[in-house]
Amino acid sequence: MPIQYIILIIILVLLAILGALFYFGRKLQLKQVEQQQQMAAMAQNVSMLIIDKKIMRLKEAGLPDIVLEQTPKYMRRTKLPIVKAKVGPKIVTLIADAKVYEVLPVKKEVKVVLSGIYITEIKSVRGGSIVKPEPKKKGLFARFKKEK
Repeated sequence: MPIQYIILIIILVLLAILGALFYFGRKLQLKQVEQQQQMAAMAQNVSMLIIDKKIMRLKEAGLPDIVLEQTPKYMRRTKLPIVKAKVGPKIVTLIADAKVYEVLPVKKEVKVVLSGIYITEIKSVRGGSIVKPEPKKKGLFARFKKEK
């Protein structure tokens, strides 16, 4: 078999893989946009007292069983930012967005945008402003990456 045929077969296989990745990536992107719209429709402003925040697995977090059943199996072992907060007279366990989790103050009353059990945004902090944490020192390889 001449080398041209081998190269042609390799190119065709790579094009097929690229086409499949494009198709599935597009499909996942449309699904994500739909989920963002649903979350925006369900969003409501809530005032709550943040009791505790930790990064832990879903099983250890004490979330309702229905949440564990609905999560994909590959996500059940990942660690998520979990927040325990007092909303009215109830103490509830919520999941926070990664950006929100860093800024969320503990033992303070905050107004947040809540979509189901997911904290998407902080509106205000009672008795002060939202304090941004200091950025962590970059590692050796992180210094070489381009910032977007």
